Amino acid sequence: MSDILHLPTRSFGVPMLFSALDTPVQERLRTASPLLRYSDGQLVQHRGDPADGFWLVEEGSVAAGQFLPDGEFRALALLGPGDSLGELALFAGRPRVVDVIARGSSRLRLIRSTAFEAALADDPGQMRKLLGAMSAQVQELLDVIAGIRRGTATARVAGMLANLAGERNAPARIAITQQELGELLGLTRATVNAALRELEQGGLLSRSYGRIAVPDPARLALAAHA
Repeated sequence: MSDILHLPTRSFGVPMLFSALDTPVQERLRTASPLLRYSDGQLVQHRGDPADGFWLVEEGSVAAGQFLPDGEFRALALLGPGDSLGELALFAGRPRVVDVIARGSSRLRLIRSTAFEAALADDPGQMRKLLGAMSAQVQELLDVIAGIRRGTATARVAGMLANLAGERNAPARIAITQQELGELLGLTRATVNAALRELEQGGLLSRSYGRIAVPDPARLALAAHA
């Protein structure tokens, strides 16, 4: 079994929408929703699928992105346990805009639109909580765009790894490849490799195959703003 299953790998710093809901509402939706298992690389959803619900990651992690015409998958975000995805397509009443694949052995719940809408109808105050979470996500997206425009490649790689490390106990061990890092940041693999080498030389991380160890995530986060 892949050890990705035990790592809350995610590329966002702010909580996803599901986590903004009150605990009783979360439990109600979990109880009403099937738990589905996916193996490494298995397709969870396809771009263009109807948005008849949203996903909650219970174990493992998933990559959201797009398959290119040549079949290559280009990741845009990584999501881990407690994260949800697909709510925006549900709210907009539009088809899915991203493909989602499992990273390692993973378990997800499919929360159907009928169950979700019934829960909100019974407790309209949850909508304000969802709006607050959505606003935080928009703010983070704007911060990411601003960072891409002004930051060096090394700073951007440091910032992404600091997000992936989250609040884990040091040292944080992140299961991610250079290819995935490049896709998330819009950088070439060679550029990511050079940035990782610079950070490694500064004692901010160490590398092994498909893994990056961060001895001090807080120090790495500071390097992202240097």
